[in-house]
Amino acid sequence: MLRAAVVVCLLALSAPARAESTKPTLPTDATLNALIEESLSVRPELAQAKAVARANEERVSQAGALPDPMLQIGIQNDGFRGIEIGKMETSFVSLMAAQTFPWPGKLRLREQGAKIGARQTQKAILRVLLSTEADVRRAYLDLVLTRDRLVLQSELERIWQRALGVASVRYASGSGSQTDVLRAQLESTRSQQRRLALEAREQAQIRALNRLRAHRLDQAIDTSQTHARDLAALEPFAGLFSGERAVAQSPELAAAKLAESRAQSNLSLAEQGYYPDLTLSAGIMYRGQLPPMWLATIAGPLPIFAGSKQNRALAENAAWLRAAKSEETAIQQLLRLRSEERRLAFQSLRQTIELYQRTLLVESAATNESALTQYAIGKLAFASVLEANAGYIADQKDFLESVATAQRLLIAEAELNLSESPMPVAGASSSSMTPSGEDDAASPSM
Repeated sequence: MLRAAVVVCLLALSAPARAESTKPTLPTDATLNALIEESLSVRPELAQAKAVARANEERVSQAGALPDPMLQIGIQNDGFRGIEIGKMETSFVSLMAAQTFPWPGKLRLREQGAKIGARQTQKAILRVLLSTEADVRRAYLDLVLTRDRLVLQSELERIWQRALGVASVRYASGSGSQTDVLRAQLESTRSQQRRLALEAREQAQIRALNRLRAHRLDQAIDTSQTHARDLAALEPFAGLFSGERAVAQSPELAAAKLAESRAQSNLSLAEQGYYPDLTLSAGIMYRGQLPPMWLATIAGPLPIFAGSKQNRALAENAAWLRAAKSEETAIQQLLRLRSEERRLAFQSLRQTIELYQRTLLVESAATNESALTQYAIGKLAFASVLEANAGYIADQKDFLESVATAQRLLIAEAELNLSESPMPVAGASSSSMTPSGEDDAASPSM
């Protein structure tokens, strides 16, 4: 199975990832599993990360190799009237070879820096693996939520049809007004308009998911096995949030630690810059009938401009090392902060969802039913029906959105995401109800 191969890859890329098996598994179904596997097998970003890692691996042996030797063939001749080889002592054909040898330790440090760079790009693969699964999970969750909202929209349309029937009966009997009938018809039409927007959003989310798995964009995706309401059992996932786990498994932090090691290696290499690379040369000069000559030399640069070169290189790499250490500290702090933010938001959402399930949704449905019944017998104005309908649908929508937000927090935590997670603001829709407001959340629809 591809997912098994991915797990093996994760374990190979990061030793701390062995702790992955100790955390709760995120909610899933057969369709979602298939989508994740397909995305992991075809994601171009993953193929790119692997190719970059391969390219960096190929740099290692290059960095540790000696410079190419130099071979030189030449002729030296006295005058321009003829070839004087064998006649004049200073006329000859020469064959020379030269090899530059870096100062002891330089090649090792260069190769070490290249190895660390290759390991850094391996962490980039781990990041793409984590983000690929998270992207698919988020897109699938959004599609499930939108389809659940379409179901809720259908319920809203039935409510308005029922309200229209009651208003029509009261108007026909003379106990109601034409305005109530027209308003019920208006809200029913507005519900159909909002359905069109949700259907367009559903199609856009299908295409986003199909792009992630490289399928035809309009290919249908079945989400019938999962509903947002089914994801409301959050208690088993409370232990997922852990700053220590994030620090131990974060690819960004691992890459930052490697960047510090690489900066230290580069600093050591800069310290070696004061010592010259030596070039050894040897040659033989053929002089025809005269005895041959030979030549051997050793040469190296003089660091007479060390004040503007070697000294500055040393200062530069010392600054890079300080920057790498600061980046490592910053990422470590940010990982702990983000995990704690998500934990607090998740805790708040758990309590909010429990409140919805325990009392709020029941009370909201009862209030809505009571308002329509009271209006039917003439004890309430139609405006109260509008308000009750708005509150009922807003509560249902907020409940679904709260569940989806909690799932997004779980996905972000498993992804070890460094982005900020805003604290939830539950009940905003219900508290700002307007029968026909422009705001989707504050209207009697979704």
